[in-house]
Amino acid sequence: MRATSNALRAPVDAASLAAFRIAFGAVMLFAVGRYFAYGWIDSLYLRPTFFFTYPGFGWVRPWPGAGMHLHFAVLGVLALGILVGWRTRACTALFALGFTWVHLIDKSYYLNHYYLVSVLAALMTLLPLAATASVDAARNPACGADRVPAWTVWVLRAQLGLVYFYGGVAKLNADWIVAAQPLRIWLAASGDVPLLGPLLEQPWAAWLFSWGGIAFDLGIVPLLLWRRTRGAAYALVVVFHVLTSLLFPIGIFPWLMIGLTPIFLDPSWPRRLLGRPRTGGRVAVIRGERPILTVLALHLLVQLLVPLRLFLATDDVAWTERGFRFAWRVMAMEKAGLATFRVRDPVSGAAWVVDPRDELTKLQATMMATQPDMIADYARHLAAEARRAGRGDVEVRADVFVALNGRPSRRFVDPDADLARLARAPVLPR
Repeated sequence: MRATSNALRAPVDAASLAAFRIAFGAVMLFAVGRYFAYGWIDSLYLRPTFFFTYPGFGWVRPWPGAGMHLHFAVLGVLALGILVGWRTRACTALFALGFTWVHLIDKSYYLNHYYLVSVLAALMTLLPLAATASVDAARNPACGADRVPAWTVWVLRAQLGLVYFYGGVAKLNADWIVAAQPLRIWLAASGDVPLLGPLLEQPWAAWLFSWGGIAFDLGIVPLLLWRRTRGAAYALVVVFHVLTSLLFPIGIFPWLMIGLTPIFLDPSWPRRLLGRPRTGGRVAVIRGERPILTVLALHLLVQLLVPLRLFLATDDVAWTERGFRFAWRVMAMEKAGLATFRVRDPVSGAAWVVDPRDELTKLQATMMATQPDMIADYARHLAAEARRAGRGDVEVRADVFVALNGRPSRRFVDPDADLARLARAPVLPR
């Protein structure tokens, strides 16, 4: 135990933390720019009239007027501050809060890599990211340092390692291993990719990508940690994520992982790359190291245990999505659904059908139709709207049909269940 403690406190080059900070800031600056470039601020936060809020976070709402545009502009400034290392701790803390706020507004917008961004930004507030290669260190050399405790690097390695590991565990199922699904669906849509298209249409391609994806997710961290395979492993990371970016519309995730995964390399790799090797130098002093280590240990324990709740479930997680969020189930399935709602006033006997696509955005309607808690959320919303219209307490039932991993569409939730007062729609067996 003492040997482990000494190893975690041993000084290592601060350059890899600086490179991590720069890569994170650059990708986040690009990510924020996309919201402006593609008009997502308006389409996701200003046009919708209803939002699927997280339990306990119904108070998190879009800012009125130009507030959301200003919010994203501030996020861009904060990302730039992180990139150059200007008032780094304040920028990371505010970015973590601001980015998390945005994605707490609606469950429809949940993505594993958005969750990862919030987690990493929060972790970064506790680390000496500005020790070197930063405006902060240039302005105040007394606060700069050439070396940092090894645990500051290992906590980031552990967080990224858990993402890769649980991403691989999520693929250990019959659909992936035996049926090569959902890769068969995804690759069939990539036949027009230059050069690779004809190969992707071959029958063996889906199995190659399925088994290769599992092997990559479960094996890449050990390969990155072993000194002899570290360089080749990172080259594989680049190839893998560039390929996934070309084939699948998964946003910034591939570029985020390409930029951050070098944290697994030798901590001095940036200096060696630039031809400026350095040994020795001042070690960063971390105030409150003991409580920080306690917080980080608890955080990693939570990150390790939360995804395990899926193994306690007695139902099919891919079908019911119970515990799906916050479990690093990256690209684990292909699911599509269609939902309509039947509303009935038991007093007057009046009944009508609601197509949620008439009110919700395309993204909201698509995500809601496959997720039982969101189906119930919308049913409660319809009941509340009926009460506001003076109809009293109505009954709300749903006809939902879902297709999972290429199977024929089938009824998803109990059509006889009154969802108006339920937290989650009762899912029928697959």
